[in-house]
Amino acid sequence: MDKVLVDILGLSPSPSSPGAYALILKETEGERRLPIIIGQFEAQAIALELEGIKPPRPLTHDLVRNVLDSLGNTLSDVLISELREGTFYARLNVEGNAVSHQIDARPSDAIAIAIRFGAPIYVAESVMEEAAAVPDTDEGDEEIEGKGERTKKNRERSPAYTKESKMEQLQKELTEAISREDYEKAAKLRDEIRRLQLGD
Repeated sequence: MDKVLVDILGLSPSPSSPGAYALILKETEGERRLPIIIGQFEAQAIALELEGIKPPRPLTHDLVRNVLDSLGNTLSDVLISELREGTFYARLNVEGNAVSHQIDARPSDAIAIAIRFGAPIYVAESVMEEAAAVPDTDEGDEEIEGKGERTKKNRERSPAYTKESKMEQLQKELTEAISREDYEKAAKLRDEIRRLQLGD
């Protein structure tokens, strides 16, 4: 399986979904960015470790690290391996005592554990191709909102507004959302694009 090494670019709180955060992953040798919506607890666990803040008592992800350490195991890497029906899947690659194990996990938990081990984070190339996007660095003229809404409605009523043109429009909006770092909207647009693709 082809895979891409990624770094954590940041966490962005969701203004419309209280408690939700967008975890942004960026390929190490490239510009593609992958937003993943995660919960508040997982976001806090990731942020605390990234900022070097140690809680007085171990959190769940600290406990996992301590258990693996005490059993003589280590985390070699984490892989976000699949995207099925809008849900990301990941696995922990654990090694120890001359034995390797692949353990299923949510990406948010896998990443929270990975940064505690200093382990690399990978994303399958197939997932990057499907869900990641490159920010648009070109700053075009801003469209007047009222005119833009009327144009959009007229286009959608037109027979020429086919599935292909809608896909192109969604891809454009996805790129614009990522360039504005509006990762919550980007994740929703990505899911809508995915639904259109599955409808083929």
